[in-house]
Amino acid sequence: MNLRGCAAQILAKVIGDGQSLTAALDHGLPKLKDTKDRAFVQALCYGVVRHYYALDFALSKLLGKPLKAKDADIKALLLVGLYQLQHMRVKAHAAVSETVAATSHKPWARGLVNGVLRQYLREAENLLQAAEQDPQARLNHPQWIVETLRRDWPERYEKILHANDQAAPMFLRVNQRQTGRDAYLDQLAAQGIAGQPVDCCSTAIRLDQAVAVEQLPGFGEGRVSVQDSAAQLAAELLDAQAGDWVLDLCAAPGGKTAAILERQPALAGLVAIDVDAQRLQRVDANLARLHLQAETLVADAGQPADWAGQRRFQRILLDAPCSGFGVIRRHPDIKLLRRPEDIAALQATQARILQAAWQLLIPGGILLYATCSVVKAENEQQIAAFLAAHKDAEELPIDAHWGLPRPHGRQILTGERQMDGFYYAKLRKAV
Repeated sequence: MNLRGCAAQILAKVIGDGQSLTAALDHGLPKLKDTKDRAFVQALCYGVVRHYYALDFALSKLLGKPLKAKDADIKALLLVGLYQLQHMRVKAHAAVSETVAATSHKPWARGLVNGVLRQYLREAENLLQAAEQDPQARLNHPQWIVETLRRDWPERYEKILHANDQAAPMFLRVNQRQTGRDAYLDQLAAQGIAGQPVDCCSTAIRLDQAVAVEQLPGFGEGRVSVQDSAAQLAAELLDAQAGDWVLDLCAAPGGKTAAILERQPALAGLVAIDVDAQRLQRVDANLARLHLQAETLVADAGQPADWAGQRRFQRILLDAPCSGFGVIRRHPDIKLLRRPEDIAALQATQARILQAAWQLLIPGGILLYATCSVVKAENEQQIAAFLAAHKDAEELPIDAHWGLPRPHGRQILTGERQMDGFYYAKLRKAV
């Protein structure tokens, strides 16, 4: 199988059909039996999506006219070719010949692909200079995302956009029920895996180089999990106590659920809710691997009358649905799939769930609001509106050496301490 063609088929589902890159890869990669082939195709797909707006600008200059929608696979193949020539250590003649060879299913495209890629090689310098004059190509994001971040972070938005285009490091969360961080670092070193402790999070390790989870000592037995250090902060901030009932809303895939249980083994119980049954299965699988217990329910977090009954909770984590603008470096297809109108719709969903969650919190209880976004409308402005409408809500300060203190809550901007972009606000219900 031609690997460039395989990558183009996967990318066409994202670029042409609006499918998530994760779903497209999950469907396409199993067709490849060789581990190195799968890694190469995955690298091509992530690379093209990560650099899509810069690559698409160059392609638009090289094509005489746009390709038809039915030829999304040929457009994807051309982007694969350009990505190799711009960003990979593949010899130019091999990149061109192998990419051209992937047109066997559409022979008419052979000359087009060959001509476009060879023209790029002749005009690369001029194209790169032209891209510097085009804001969308230079910043490699759709213009509406650029403007959203420019409005919210006028002095920092370009740094955020640049961080979005870097591959994220691999962070681990040590399961302190089984081992300590220093001990696990020694176990990694014994396997020839280099990692560093993260000073702002007692459970976090940052690996110097990403590895397959199968290489991590004790992964199958639950000794360690993969989780960005910004996300690991949730368990510490929630600070569940022995005997507490904890509610984890929008819990999938379960990393924060597990971290709460690892940190406090003496909870009365934890209930994890998610509206997506398939994603909730990942929560169950993660808990099983880690030998942890929780009640998991497929339900709408904003409709507690359907599932909560008379239950009330001392601690609630609301990991709110959001734009995901803080994790674009891990999910670069967000740049292609999100739309401007999504922000207002997400705000409304967040407000609905936050209102519902508040009714389930006992007096004196604490709710931790979290997003993986850097958009103020989803974060500090959402909390400001909630506090204005709820006189029984008191904001608790988050005193930390990470993130930016905001009028409400604390914001981590993408790339700070190599972390994902995250927001946290901590609220207590009046007695």
